[in-house]
Amino acid sequence: MIHSFSASYAGHVFDDNLGFAGTAANDRWYSNDQLAQVFDWSVDIAQHLDRLGYDEFWLAEHHFQPEGYECIPNLLMLSLYLSGQTERLKFGCGFNIAPMWHPLRLAEDFAMADILTKGRVIFGVGRGYHTREVETFGSPMLDGEANRDLFEEQVEVILKAFKEESFSYEGKHYQIPAKVPYRGYDLEKLSLVPRPVNQPVEIWQPLVSGNPRGVDFMAKMGIKPLISNNSDSVLADRMKLYQDAVKAHGQDKELGEDVAIGYRFFIADTQEKAMELARPYYEEAMKFAAPLGLTALTPEQIGAVADPAHSRGVELPSLEQAVAGHGWLCGPAEMIIEHLQSVQEKFPGVERVNLGAVMGMPREVFKDQLTKFADQVMPAFSETANGR
Repeated sequence: MIHSFSASYAGHVFDDNLGFAGTAANDRWYSNDQLAQVFDWSVDIAQHLDRLGYDEFWLAEHHFQPEGYECIPNLLMLSLYLSGQTERLKFGCGFNIAPMWHPLRLAEDFAMADILTKGRVIFGVGRGYHTREVETFGSPMLDGEANRDLFEEQVEVILKAFKEESFSYEGKHYQIPAKVPYRGYDLEKLSLVPRPVNQPVEIWQPLVSGNPRGVDFMAKMGIKPLISNNSDSVLADRMKLYQDAVKAHGQDKELGEDVAIGYRFFIADTQEKAMELARPYYEEAMKFAAPLGLTALTPEQIGAVADPAHSRGVELPSLEQAVAGHGWLCGPAEMIIEHLQSVQEKFPGVERVNLGAVMGMPREVFKDQLTKFADQVMPAFSETANGR
């Protein structure tokens, strides 16, 4: 049953000239001072969530975005700082992009954050989706299979480093430890110093494409999926795919167990008003995501989204379609409660819901929406309401 709520923020720092008719994504350009505001925004949102009783705040790692969309380059550093600015909130790595790290450096940095925050950082990994980021760091992104091969090997290294007091690893990309003499003996094993003290380490990953190989790897390694912004039918498919993969690796889980569901949302007195207010944020998110291949659009639609000058005569995806499929939840709080109650009936194992800040949404608007959700929706899913 649903009882845990979190919010996510990818790190945008603008709220001007939004929507399909607004500034094209590639034409946005912000000063360093403006881009550095991402940390003020993060502190403010984190403290707001802490006061409202949310459980977690998820942040996204990205690089080289003067357009102002995703401006947080290091989740562990930021989470460590935010833990000192809040009382009880946990911080989710949504997600550390493993191909841009050496796996042992990532494991070490997380272990430090785990110890210093007393377990308030949640580990997460992703493969990446920006060629500008991943390829610039010297890892494959254009070659999807090479990217997946590297990622899987990195996760294997990280998990061994977390779990085993000392270990070795032999793979295509990594030989650990290096085969060298060391202080009079031949090095055969290595220890992560220190290892995380909160064991076992909970690991999350976005489940996006539903690639069977990727889902099988998640199940095999005990990785939990975050499934975000999907229609009802796609969400059901992803849930069943993960449940079947876990079962194939010897575990029976309820449908939805160990899965978090992500939504974008807007609360207003009527559904019409909520959609009117949410529309520019929906369109800005589409402008950002479509040219990166994150939406199922035709080349003509992608061109129209990327540049308003090319939009004449091209039918673009609409917020109405997203709301009808429940990828976006727009309307009075009662409508959102009703939908989430139907979700937990379909997926009885699900416990966690994540609420995403959309590209371009002003900080104060997001905070106001989080307040409305906490005051009007969350009480319906309290432990008492669920009979827990």
